[in-house]
Parts: sequence; structure tokens; C-alpha cells
Amino acid sequence: MISRRTALGLIGSGISTFAIGRASAADYPARPVRWIVGYPPGGATDIIARLVGQRLSERLGQQFVIENKPGAGNNIGTEAAINAEPDGYTVLLVNPANYINASLYANLKFNFVRDVAPVASFNRVPNVMTVNKDVPAKTVAEFIEYVKANPGKVNMASSGNGTSVHLSGEMFMAMTGCKMQHVPYRGAAPAITDMLGGQVQVIFDNMPSIIQHIRSGALRALAVTSTERSSQLPDVPSVAETVKGYEASALFGMGAPKNMPKEVIAKLNTEINAVLAEPDMKKRLVELGGDPLIQTPEAFGNDIKAETDKWKKVVEFAGLKVE
Repeated sequence: MISRRTALGLIGSGISTFAIGRASAADYPARPVRWIVGYPPGGATDIIARLVGQRLSERLGQQFVIENKPGAGNNIGTEAAINAEPDGYTVLLVNPANYINASLYANLKFNFVRDVAPVASFNRVPNVMTVNKDVPAKTVAEFIEYVKANPGKVNMASSGNGTSVHLSGEMFMAMTGCKMQHVPYRGAAPAITDMLGGQVQVIFDNMPSIIQHIRSGALRALAVTSTERSSQLPDVPSVAETVKGYEASALFGMGAPKNMPKEVIAKLNTEINAVLAEPDMKKRLVELGGDPLIQTPEAFGNDIKAETDKWKKVVEFAGLKVE
């Protein structure tokens, strides 16, 4: 760190603070970087961070050390990252919980859109609208008819209250007028077990956790929740092909404390985009459900705001609030 006195001396000698920032960016990173992930090891969010982090470590010559800080629906890790020194040595894995929690939690100690510096996006991963084999509907339109003809009889599973899985279903109900009973579970695994057993009829689950059951024929995919079809399930339409304007996908990326030097952000963005363009990385991200999303920090920031605004409407429609 450069002290205030040293900085003033450098400015007095004709060296600008911009030059200081530029020089620090040229040497960055000079020590290991702490990368906070707000979930336990092993999930899709953690896997993405470790994939990208490993390549950044190799390219930049310093370790990007994944620090898992689960709890409070991702908020503990997010708050730790936002309150860290904005020197480029603490970054955050940005994920759907960040956009949803902005309106879901009543007493957050931070404003995510205001307090995070967008660094780079990674990918968008659709959820999959999936039904058990006892549901007669083979299309989204048939499913809507089925729900409306059987009021109170269709149970919608999710991996927990306020998750993207839950809110993707709430958005579907809001846009179609369907009334389904929400059944939250403690994660995707028990929800899928009950889907297979027929206790619940539909789930809008993350693609990585449900795709094997779709491919085996144990469950039936009606649609993906992204605007476009997925290369992982090319024969499965999007919900939007039936429900115009519907879009629900999991946007992942890297964020940092809001006052991190722009030159460091630019360097990380360039390196991450280079990693995303590598054929092996693209293959792995596609396997996790979404093509690489290469863009500027500013474009990622616009996406963060748009996602936060979108999920706020869904949270308000569902009447959800966590104190």
C-alpha cells in the first residue's frame, strides 16, 4: 500500500496517481488473491470459481485461492468481499443469489448494485422446466392447460425459498396465471428424489443437477428458461417460445469491492476473457450448462442491474421477504 504522505510526495514530483495505479496494475498480482465463494465446496457455483481460478493462477503467476464462506443465503460471503480492502486482492464469485437477495432480504448491510465493482462475466446457465412422468403434458402449452384444469393439485418443487429455482417457477406463475403449490426442499437432491417418486410434479431446476435424469428418461424436460435453446438440450424449446418475454437464467461472474483500481479491473477482465476463449474452458462451461459470456466490466454491470430489477418484480409478486 502507498501511504498518503508518499502519494503526495510522488504527486509533487510530477508522478500522477493515475501512473501509480497503472504501475500497480502492471505488477498485479504480486501476492495470492482471495476469491470468496458464498457456498460450500462442490456445487456448480464453487466449480465455476475453481475452473476459472486455476487458469488465472497459471496465467498470472499467483494463486487465486478459493475461500468458501457459506451462510445467510450467500450474504455472509458477499458482505465479507464488499467490506474488504479494494486493492485487487479480494474478489467475489457473483451469482444469482446476489440479484435475488437485494429485494428478498429486508435488512442487508449493503446494496449490491451500489457496492460491488463488476469485473467480468463468466456465463449464463438456464434452468430446466421439468415434470415427472405421471404428468400428461408434453409441451409448455399443454402444461398450462393441465394446471388450470387441476387447481390445487400441481406441486412445484424447489431447492429452497428464494432460490433461482423457486423464483423461476414464481415468474412462470406470474406470467401465465397458473396456480401451483410451492414445496421448498433443502437443496436440489431431495427435491429431485421426490420428483422421481411422484410426490411433486414440476421443478425449474439448475441444468447441471437435473440433466442426467432428463437424458436417462426418468424425468421429462418441457423447456429451458433461457431466451434461446441450450446446446446441451437442443431439442428442448425455451419457455419463451410459448410464454413471450419469459427469461430466467443464472448469470455468473467476478465482482470486487467498489473502489478497486480501474486498471486492475481492466487487467482481470482481459485475462478472464482470454481464459473464457480457450477451447477447453468453453467445453467445461458448456458442460455446466452455459456458453462463455465475454464482455466488458460495464456490460456486466448493466447485466447485474437488469437481473436485480427483474428478480425484484418476481420477489414482490410472490410476496417473499426474509428478515
